[in-house]
Amino acid sequence: MNPATSVQIALGERSYPIHIGTGLLSDPALLEAALPRGPLLVVSNQTVAPLYLPRLRAAFGGRRLAECVLPDGERYKTLATLGLVYDALAGARVNRDGAVLALGGGVVGDIAGFAAATWQRGVAVAQLPTTLLAQVDSSVGGKTAVNHPGGKNLIGAFHQPSIVVADLETLDTLPARELRAGLAEVIKYGLIVDLEFLGWLERELPRLLARDREALAWAIERSCVNKARLVALDERESGPRALLNLGHTFGHAIETAAGHGEWLHGEAVAMGMVMAAETSARLGWLAAADVARVREIITRAGLPVAAPRIGVARARELMALDKKVQGGRVRLVLLKALGDAEVTGDYDPAALEAVLAAEVG
Repeated sequence: MNPATSVQIALGERSYPIHIGTGLLSDPALLEAALPRGPLLVVSNQTVAPLYLPRLRAAFGGRRLAECVLPDGERYKTLATLGLVYDALAGARVNRDGAVLALGGGVVGDIAGFAAATWQRGVAVAQLPTTLLAQVDSSVGGKTAVNHPGGKNLIGAFHQPSIVVADLETLDTLPARELRAGLAEVIKYGLIVDLEFLGWLERELPRLLARDREALAWAIERSCVNKARLVALDERESGPRALLNLGHTFGHAIETAAGHGEWLHGEAVAMGMVMAAETSARLGWLAAADVARVREIITRAGLPVAAPRIGVARARELMALDKKVQGGRVRLVLLKALGDAEVTGDYDPAALEAVLAAEVG
């Protein structure tokens, strides 16, 4: 087991560590130090549980872990599935001195986190992400939610975890498509706040796609450092934290219109980042060479740069449900330059219309 690297989320009394390393799920000391002593419920899914739940169970030894194994997939990120977690919490008699352990990718983390946020008005949760996307993004920062037929993540709460444990060994069993989807969120950090990291990603992308442990560890750490900085500045996304949504307003529209699960979240975000770059260029903020650079790294990562033809009207309708809409105006995360993003509703709507017509019309 390699020593873990730790990144701290600085939120005062709600601060917590992110541990990144190899074999961490087999070491209960990290979790035991961060969790209360009451009953524990592990929430996982049918794909991840057979792979890593026995390891977690063995690590805790004699301490009883109740289990809730959910169906796998974005289409199950619903209130009905959330009810299964509540049933398991009741059955395990988890009270306020207990905790939820979210063992899985972003869907598991979001559902389990929302259950923890709302069970008895809030119990502790540990995020144990097993996908690259969850390790660099969704497990960090306390955003929890389930989907509604009207849109993605419309029902949710902010609920910070007590600890995040990113075990690199879990990426060994991650399907290639899921690995590529996670790279979209890694690339995002370079585009919004970290131009140096973007350059590193362009050079080291082959190592990441080959699952080189050292490269993955560094990419995860650098991503978490960037996210930690933004979350510490703006826990509830009223300001700079919203930069983390680059590509998401476009991407969520694609995910919902295509049917949840048809496009992976990271795939939709990748396409959304292309559309954000194109919009920025039409506003005169990015040069054509910058847009080409965005398209190139996303293409090299094996991610889509062509959107499904969902139609301009449908895209506009779904974007209007986005959580960043204010005063009826869709606010977008756009790029003033590569490595320099801005959240704004003050843009020429003709630029957005042109991009929607070109990409999804």
